[in-house]
Amino acid sequence: MARDYSRFLPSLTGGTQIHTPTGLERLGWTSFFAQQVSVDDLARTPPVRVTSVERSGLRVEGESLQATLPPRLDATVGDWLLHDAARPGASRLLARKSLFRRRAAGTGREVQLIAANVDTVFIVTSCNRDFNVARLERYVALAFEAEVEPVIVATKADLADDPQGFAAAAAEVSAAVPVVVLDALGPEPKEKLAPWCKTGRTLAFLGSSGVGKSTLVNALSGRTTAATGGIREDDDRGRHTTTGRHLYVLPEGYAVLDTPGMRELQLTDAAEGIAEVFADLSDLAARCRFSDCRHEDEPGCAVQAAIAAGEVDEARLRRWQKLQREEAFNSASLAERRERERSFGRMVRSILKDKPAKR
Repeated sequence: MARDYSRFLPSLTGGTQIHTPTGLERLGWTSFFAQQVSVDDLARTPPVRVTSVERSGLRVEGESLQATLPPRLDATVGDWLLHDAARPGASRLLARKSLFRRRAAGTGREVQLIAANVDTVFIVTSCNRDFNVARLERYVALAFEAEVEPVIVATKADLADDPQGFAAAAAEVSAAVPVVVLDALGPEPKEKLAPWCKTGRTLAFLGSSGVGKSTLVNALSGRTTAATGGIREDDDRGRHTTTGRHLYVLPEGYAVLDTPGMRELQLTDAAEGIAEVFADLSDLAARCRFSDCRHEDEPGCAVQAAIAAGEVDEARLRRWQKLQREEAFNSASLAERRERERSFGRMVRSILKDKPAKR
């Protein structure tokens, strides 16, 4: 008997009755995705969500359905697809409501997809020597560009002499980003992160190795869901324990994404995210006398005037300029590569068009 998927589509009627989340809704299925499909689509190709990306393919989960789809470069953890049982490789990828991506590590210029359809990202750092404001600014810019709500979480507060000092430094990253300080090993994660842990939501943990991302996943789930490890005593940096990105559906009805620590986070196509993190400097720059002001020794520079008045930290200005240069270089490099590929494609089509047909 054909399953009734109409309940997964947007409701057209009101009502106050208590709604029990379906399996798909617990996975993160919302009206955003339902509006992209019809009842016939759902009956033929039921929706599934990518829970992990492995060499063998994409692990997916749906309503009473688990499968492995062939590897594909256009999908990442958190994506929704319509599962085509007859042709798994042709499963339709649904439009995303958010996407984390970065320039792939190394010397290449490829873009790496990190995670899709995340609602809130917990940017995790530690109250120790691994704490780095510049790194936090990068992660927050990535979140803003992906249109995901960022929350900075400072762990290992129980081991710090002045955890509130770390909290104050993290709060200076952006006035729009809340900061939570906690002990990841106790009951505090469930208590302090509760405002964001709602049924049907998708949460992600990003940060360097050893800051406690997997420990937080385990604290929220109430069981050992993700592997954890310690930190090196010489520099307070962690060892990799999470080796892939995994999406877990917790008993409370929300999904949590655990990710490996990132040794390198190169931003690309993130100009708006950077501008939002440094909104104070962007506003000042708009008041400079010259539109191409470099904020160095030009007359009428509003940014330098604010620094001289003690209103702006010069180190923050330098970090802003560094991220702008990096983003512009990476984005230009990618744009140039895409243009070369388009030019090569036009050349090939022109040659084929002019080539005489065989008799």
